[in-house]
Amino acid sequence: MSIKLIQRREPKAISSELSGLSPLLQRLYANRGVEQASEIDASLSQLIPVELLGGLSEALEVLVPAVDQGQRILIVGDFDADGATSCALGMLAFRALGHQAIDFLVPNRFEYGYGLTPEIVELAKTRQPDLIITVDNGIASLAGVAAANAAGIPVIVTDHHLPADELPDAAAIVNPNAPGNDFPSKALAGVGVLFYVLLGLRSALRAKGWFELQSIDEPNMAQFLDIVALGTVADVVPLDANNRRLVHHGLQRIRAGHARPGIAALLEIARRDYRRVKASDMGFFVGPRLNAAGRLDDMTLGIQCLIEDDPLRARELATQLDDWNKQRREIESDMQADAEHMLADLPQSDAALTGVCLFNPDWHQGVIGILASRVKEQLHRPVVIFAKGDEGWIKGSARSIPGFHIRDALDVISKRYPDLFDKFGGHAMAAGMTIHEKDFEQFALAFDQVAREQLSEDQLQAVLLSDGEVPADQLSLDMAAELTQAGPWGQNFPEPLFDGEFDVVSGRIVGEHHWKLVLRPSGSQQTIDAIAFKTVEQFPHLPEKLKIAYQLDINEWQGRQSLQLRIDYMEAVA
Repeated sequence: MSIKLIQRREPKAISSELSGLSPLLQRLYANRGVEQASEIDASLSQLIPVELLGGLSEALEVLVPAVDQGQRILIVGDFDADGATSCALGMLAFRALGHQAIDFLVPNRFEYGYGLTPEIVELAKTRQPDLIITVDNGIASLAGVAAANAAGIPVIVTDHHLPADELPDAAAIVNPNAPGNDFPSKALAGVGVLFYVLLGLRSALRAKGWFELQSIDEPNMAQFLDIVALGTVADVVPLDANNRRLVHHGLQRIRAGHARPGIAALLEIARRDYRRVKASDMGFFVGPRLNAAGRLDDMTLGIQCLIEDDPLRARELATQLDDWNKQRREIESDMQADAEHMLADLPQSDAALTGVCLFNPDWHQGVIGILASRVKEQLHRPVVIFAKGDEGWIKGSARSIPGFHIRDALDVISKRYPDLFDKFGGHAMAAGMTIHEKDFEQFALAFDQVAREQLSEDQLQAVLLSDGEVPADQLSLDMAAELTQAGPWGQNFPEPLFDGEFDVVSGRIVGEHHWKLVLRPSGSQQTIDAIAFKTVEQFPHLPEKLKIAYQLDINEWQGRQSLQLRIDYMEAVA
């Protein structure tokens, strides 16, 4: 079992281009690799130009005639938040561009699995599409694209997942991670890729006078950035400079009260104030409720929530998603208890596994990804969780730690054991696969072996990287607000985390598992409120002095705002 340690980031040289910022922001940005002012310029004019996205011109050669001729276009999505937001974006944007013959199809994960499979093509044929566009999938759909081609239906693949050695024979492939694609950002989510395609389509339609011919206003594509922000954050892709611009403007729309009714309803149900929404709210509150549809039932309802124009109907759909999310949490809790028993029962010789694989035939296929994340966080090990699939098959969901590229690790295993996988795919930090149930033990051994080869002992130690100590006189509400505005923060651009020693003035238990504290910085008379979630079991009694790693938060109660420290980790100081 790993132990969390607080480790301060190595200070980096601060570029002169950051000289106009406060000393704190200069330090924070430098610690995150920012060297030029343009990297923190959030204006949309700084977005990477659309024309640099490889595959776009080929896609437009198919898309422009399809729109011009009123062809039936079918979007085939994925059953997670990125796939749902991509489908919703496509539905709304095509209509805004003046094309009404647009529909979507999202595979039910329990019946069809992931991606454009031949079975999904058969289902799609009942809609009689003239063109299929995949979103957030398709780069590995060789058989599905072949089946569509055989049926006379061209396919445009828009995806961001890492490709295999062979690519599908699609009419166009738009994927920044595809071979030969020189797009400067490889971090676009699926919804970001489609947004770029739609920007290109708007430009192409403008050039041919489409909007004048249709007597419609040319749409402002920024109206869809709340959806793009949600999908980007929920898919946990790196928030590089380009993604931060997309997310920043999406959050700005939400804060200004211009969110889609479905997003507004999900925020309201989650008790998040839209006027102060942060990227983390998308990841921890909105995304999971949207994902619940795909995990427990069918993502169609989640997509309908996002595209619904009537606020009352959107609220009804959001309520159903919230109910499913409550069910998901109950299922997850039971599965987590099972996993803890399985880990406790491991033979001593297996207790030091580097790569952890668990399988229970009773586990819910739609929740194994969340369980993999929970076990990964607990053990700080790469983890694969399996559940029953079709007869004789099991499906796995993998989560990784820094330094272990999970998709590449699966590729290594597939080359060592060519017959082990039915299929696999994913990212650096998350992946999915299907194997025979009888091969579980072989896979588990192979996975642990590759993890041992690639991970050092230091990498297996969970470390909280801190931005250092903040002087007591700088801990203020204004500072917390400045940090909020300096975001968005997220994957590969982490929210500022600080550390220090504090005297415990008082504490009370809230919600059974959380400590609500009043702290005093060592050597100061100032007192500050703090919250430490799920720490009562670890600290049934509070020590007099704590060392903590914390983030600055703004607490609002009865219309008043105050500074609050959100504690990520704490330990007693002797």
